[in-house]
Amino acid sequence: MNDQEILQRIQTLVNEEHHLLGLREEGKLVPDQHERVRELEISLDQCWDLLRQRRARRNAGEDPDKATVRDEKIVEHYQQ
Repeated sequence: MNDQEILQRIQTLVNEEHHLLGLREEGKLVPDQHERVRELEISLDQCWDLLRQRRARRNAGEDPDKATVRDEKIVEHYQQ
């Protein structure tokens, strides 16, 4: 995936997340959708991480296409 494709994927995930969070605020979220919100959070973290990796590689003169999606256990435990 190139940077533009990653950004498009992020936008798609964000749109779905906002829809589901709106349902949650209205009290209309069903159990399966709670799990989907969690999956979206993880996927978004992975996409942002991949984009940061690509940018860092490019800035260091390396091939951004060598960046890889990291496991959720890694991206979910970053220190903020």
